[in-house]
Amino acid sequence: MRTVLHSDLNNFYASVECVYEPSLRKVPLAVCGDPEARHGIVLAKNELAKATGVKTGEAIWQARQKCPGLKILPPDFKKYLRFARMMRGIYADYTDFIEPFGLDEAWLDVSSCHESGERIADELRRRAKEELGLTVSVGVSFNKIFAKLGSDMKKPDATTVISPENYREKVWPLPVEDLLYVGPATKRKLWLRGIRTIGELANCDIQLLRGALGKNGEMLWNFARGNDCSPVLPEGEAAMVKSVGNSTTAPRDLENDRDVYLVLLVLCESVAERLREQSLRGDVVSVSVRDCELNTRSFQRKLPRPTALSAEIAMHARELFRERWYWEKPIRSLGVCVSGLSSQTEGVQLSMFPEANARRYELEGAIDEIRRRFGHGSISRASLLADQRINCINPREDHVIHPVGWRG
Repeated sequence: MRTVLHSDLNNFYASVECVYEPSLRKVPLAVCGDPEARHGIVLAKNELAKATGVKTGEAIWQARQKCPGLKILPPDFKKYLRFARMMRGIYADYTDFIEPFGLDEAWLDVSSCHESGERIADELRRRAKEELGLTVSVGVSFNKIFAKLGSDMKKPDATTVISPENYREKVWPLPVEDLLYVGPATKRKLWLRGIRTIGELANCDIQLLRGALGKNGEMLWNFARGNDCSPVLPEGEAAMVKSVGNSTTAPRDLENDRDVYLVLLVLCESVAERLREQSLRGDVVSVSVRDCELNTRSFQRKLPRPTALSAEIAMHARELFRERWYWEKPIRSLGVCVSGLSSQTEGVQLSMFPEANARRYELEGAIDEIRRRFGHGSISRASLLADQRINCINPREDHVIHPVGWRG
């Protein structure tokens, strides 16, 4: 039987700030995005802020209503990356099978270790505290989904074991939304069918779930029953990368196709650059749109051939948006993702104009090199100069999502 851990650094951004400035431990603290750039939400908070009701994801003004004395700090991702790397160095003392899930979370497969999973979890907690000054919650289980659930069950600084013997009593009474991948929309669909706990989901008729949620319904039914066999992938393994994407909240509401195309250009350049860095190409483009009332829709299309060219990705993203989006409300944020990935060395269908295609890759590669040497803002498209606020977006420093796979 496998032994999988899920490690979650508690209040990560805020905790790192407290390591650099210990006096912050004595005041309610929140790390928040820049209100001027419309990222004015709570990214992390310490325990004192949490005790006043401050929540991750809420607006700064809401947090200050609950806690007038709240200390606000801007995020410093260089610090957080440094501590994330150090924590992964600790993980590497126990296993090579380390799968990041964002900066502050990771799965570890410790099945081959001589010590028990609970013992290793306790050691991780001790070392995080002694070596980094951070606390961590660790879930121990026989699959990734329950290990993640375990790390969420008790915080801060706790080890929770979910075994084949106890998962029914520990997991099944929990609200269904505690299960990974049950978001607000899925929760509503399940509640409409009287499914409010993970146990009710596990014991539901699978045909009902397939009808309500399609393939995702079957996947969630398996998760609830402990039937997750997805592997913990070694860090750096190419198979980890299922897609490459970036999203951003625009500096102002987007109100027409031109506004949207400028942001899509910025996002597609970032995605294409990351694809080329990893010698990948993709043949599926997805666009996600969130309006000013935070309603989200996503669309995707299959491309005629794999690509890592920003101009091609942007062209398809623009066409996809125009075909599928009906303007009812202004747009707050956009995302672009490329999937269906393959290596650039794999055989692909050739273009009718291979020399022109090669020149485009050479051109975009030259742009990559300029940005590496002189910074992201050192070169940009002329069309973006018409709106400097959008031109200043650097999506590579926004959200990076590490996907988790599932194999039934």
